[in-house]
Amino acid sequence: MKHVIVFSFFVIALNSRAQVFSIVETKDTKEIVHKILLDEQYLIHTAYENDPAKFIKTRGGFYTREGDVFIVDLEFNSNFEKDSLRTLTIEKNTNWKNISKESLPLEGKWLMGGRVQDDGAQNRRNIDGPRKTMKFLLDGHFQWTAFHTGTMQFSGCGGGTYSIQDGHYSETIDYFSRDNSRVTMTLDFQYNLQGDDWFHKGFSSKGDPMHEIWVKRKK
Repeated sequence: MKHVIVFSFFVIALNSRAQVFSIVETKDTKEIVHKILLDEQYLIHTAYENDPAKFIKTRGGFYTREGDVFIVDLEFNSNFEKDSLRTLTIEKNTNWKNISKESLPLEGKWLMGGRVQDDGAQNRRNIDGPRKTMKFLLDGHFQWTAFHTGTMQFSGCGGGTYSIQDGHYSETIDYFSRDNSRVTMTLDFQYNLQGDDWFHKGFSSKGDPMHEIWVKRKK
């Protein structure tokens, strides 16, 4: 089943560089933000409200392009139980406002690869299976998503903007599917890159200590 999204206001040219876009839609006096993260292979579309904060939906996957159309083979769809969509088609002639920030370290797609225990031992998990938690970092923006590529089960997501300075990685939350009250929180972490591993240490939005291992996604 395919679904076509068209925000038909005016046409812009999308180049091949990874970019982040925002479209604001007014519906029943409410403003809905449509955020699109787009690199050379992968596209995520997320909708949410700012005032008051409310997560609406997110869909994403690898895409092919036919002229002015992006055809997304969905890996996740938070609305799957309602719409059964596995393919999403988005036309290029949209009113997308470029909200990209400067390029920063850590850009790319990362998979949750495990955790570091209190004694320093690493508890690794399989990143090749259908169950994944992925963090997509792009032009100063991020989104993490937990999903199952086989069943399309959606387990949660959160996103916003991030910054990096002096070995610290900070996230400011713009939307969070599990708890809208976390929106506007800024979380600060220590980070360390070792090859394709990103060690991510700090506290969750609930205040719980965490020491995660993220692995650069290659497929």
